[in-house]
Amino acid sequence: MLSPANMRGFIAVFLCLWVAIAHAETPESSTFAPTIPNKTPAPGPAPDGMVWIRGGEFSMGAAVNGEGSQEMPMASNDSGPVHRVRVDGFWMDATAVTNEEFEKFVKATGYVTIAERTPTKEEFPTAPAQNLVAGSVVFAPPDHEVALTDHYQWWSYVKGANWRHPQGPQSDIKGNEKYPVVQIAYPDAEAYAKWAGKRLPTEAEFEFAERGGLAGKTYAWGDEVRPDGKWMANTWQGKFPVKDAGEDGHTGIAPVKSFPPNGYGLYDMAGNVWEWCSDWYRPDYYKILADKGDVANNPQGPHSPFDPAEPNEKKRVHRGGSFLCNDQYCSRYIVGTRGKGEVNTGTNHLGFRTVMAQPEQVKTSERAAKQKE
Repeated sequence: MLSPANMRGFIAVFLCLWVAIAHAETPESSTFAPTIPNKTPAPGPAPDGMVWIRGGEFSMGAAVNGEGSQEMPMASNDSGPVHRVRVDGFWMDATAVTNEEFEKFVKATGYVTIAERTPTKEEFPTAPAQNLVAGSVVFAPPDHEVALTDHYQWWSYVKGANWRHPQGPQSDIKGNEKYPVVQIAYPDAEAYAKWAGKRLPTEAEFEFAERGGLAGKTYAWGDEVRPDGKWMANTWQGKFPVKDAGEDGHTGIAPVKSFPPNGYGLYDMAGNVWEWCSDWYRPDYYKILADKGDVANNPQGPHSPFDPAEPNEKKRVHRGGSFLCNDQYCSRYIVGTRGKGEVNTGTNHLGFRTVMAQPEQVKTSERAAKQKE
């Protein structure tokens, strides 16, 4: 019998696990034009741990069955058409929020994450009492090869799994202070961002930042998955989902800054953990923008969510891929590809980072000054 994972729509969160990505249709446009960065300098000294992203105009999305630098193997069918977008400058965390950073937030506020809250009978009136237990979704690799059409084979709802115990009660984060915090639902990430005087990035901001100034490249670092034989991101090697061979130096999640930064000085914008964006998810959103014919200016995402695969679930966009992404089943660490997740569901490969625009920086500085008085 399924536990509250099903109740919280955890299937929806497994962004990179959709069979359709392998045979996606060619989008209406696969043309990438050069990125035109803004000339706006940083508005002041960088906030601790953040990087100034000037913003600008760029080609957003992923080409499917393109050629050369536009070739996107196994790109997802919701990542086109490629369209022009303009974003203003913003500060962005150089890394995903870490366990130690999230712990400071919890200690200061007493916040309890969704995975730590016991589901109630009022929320799930038809659920058996034994299923109403706090927990979250954990990757549990089988000991034998399985059909890649059934993700129940490698995901489990685990009682007691949460950000302090990412894989269940037997695990903890001691010694992993510099690892990305995971098992974070969207409201958890939003609460942290508000406390920090920041916000979550839009999908357009995330992709602009992930590209690092490059236009139309397959990966955040270029077109070769391993330039000069060097691993550039924490992804899966080996037979999925049975065993990660760890050829990139890691089996499972890695500490932040384990791989080189991109052209903007941002770490792990591809691989390691998926990251929440503020946009509602719709698979046709890019077509809606492209059909308008103009450059989309600071797009905030659609007004409401809709996923035809699970129309009753409210989903937000995930970006960047994770340590589970691989060329056999999911390659959504490719720039421009998208993920999605039910807002109240976290997993042990899902985290977040925050951004801050200039007005928000001013408010934060004023608040910090008052705290010192």
